[in-house]
Amino acid sequence: MRKYTVLFFLIMFLIGTDTFLVSPLLPTLQSEFGVSTGIAGWMVGAYTLGSAVFALIAGPLSDGWNRRIVLLSGLVGFSISTILCGFADSFWTMCLFRLLAGISAAFTAPQVWASIPAVMPVASIPRTMGIAFAGLAAAQALGVPIGSWLAISHWSVSFWTIGIVSLLLALAAFFLLPDMKPNAGTSVRSSILRRYVPLIRSGKARSGFLAYLLLHLGSGTAFAFVGKWMTDRFELTIGQIGIVMMCLGLGSLLGSFLSSHATRNLGNANVVAAGMSLLVVLYAVMPQLTKLSFVTTVYFIIFMTLGVVFPIAMGALTSLNATIRGTISSLANSTMNGANTLGAWLAGLIYVQFGGYATIGLFSAICLALSLGMFLFGGVLGKRSTQINQESTSAS
Repeated sequence: MRKYTVLFFLIMFLIGTDTFLVSPLLPTLQSEFGVSTGIAGWMVGAYTLGSAVFALIAGPLSDGWNRRIVLLSGLVGFSISTILCGFADSFWTMCLFRLLAGISAAFTAPQVWASIPAVMPVASIPRTMGIAFAGLAAAQALGVPIGSWLAISHWSVSFWTIGIVSLLLALAAFFLLPDMKPNAGTSVRSSILRRYVPLIRSGKARSGFLAYLLLHLGSGTAFAFVGKWMTDRFELTIGQIGIVMMCLGLGSLLGSFLSSHATRNLGNANVVAAGMSLLVVLYAVMPQLTKLSFVTTVYFIIFMTLGVVFPIAMGALTSLNATIRGTISSLANSTMNGANTLGAWLAGLIYVQFGGYATIGLFSAICLALSLGMFLFGGVLGKRSTQINQESTSAS
């Protein structure tokens, strides 16, 4: 069973690396394609837009298909699209290939979470889930910096390397994964819409997803232009930005390991309240710092705190209704990427038109404060989440 654990970790590691790769490369790509700062963020947003839109249908739709085939198809499409990014010769072709990569990721990532219960023993499921989630955090700690260092020779090398490794991983998955066919009689047409009905009807679910949207909007807006800001303010090279990104990723990885320990001792609501309150202060203060060492330290703390908060938020959402966890995970993924897409666009607009990164930091602080309010007052972080069984029954 260890082979599945390693496989799922590597898949999430590569998807995470590709998701965040463009941010440190943004100054180079902006110069390469000759685009303004105001629209450069769409090279980040195109990927998340494709993932956000197609995640809404990928998760529920795949419940009626063989998960092994869906995962393999998504992974092959992901690898080809990422390789094509290395051949992009203009801003618009880069956006197109990033969009295709995001669409492919939308079909791949949900299958990881859905496949783990199908191939792992019951006792090993929580641990495997945690390791797969750690793959995303490790991508920030190692994948993104490695991609930045590969780009020192040429920016295309990063995309080609990720794409080729993903293709080899798809080959490994072809031989390792068993078929995971749907239950007989599963209705694909009815499952897509009806599974969202309980969430739409539940006030707690609406509050939870709005809070999750604001959480990612605040953090995503700040992250989208951190590479650009550090280049402008501290005159960093791509390699130096990669080192900073490694520090941020290590913070996220550390936070993901501390999350469960913190919740056992303090409870979900207390951990989220303390963590997000700290984030509000740090996002507002960080752009005012004048030394790179201070900025890096503060951003390390920010990402460590986010690493603690994100698993708690996802756990609170998936506990809303145990019968539609796949749909909830897909909607959460779409919400996250939709927020990051909007954040990438807003970051460019704010950076150019409204006072640079200081205003971005203030915007992120406001989003985090509103998110915390929605989490707490919406009742999402209670000790026991009341499932929406009545709505689920009526929707069925």
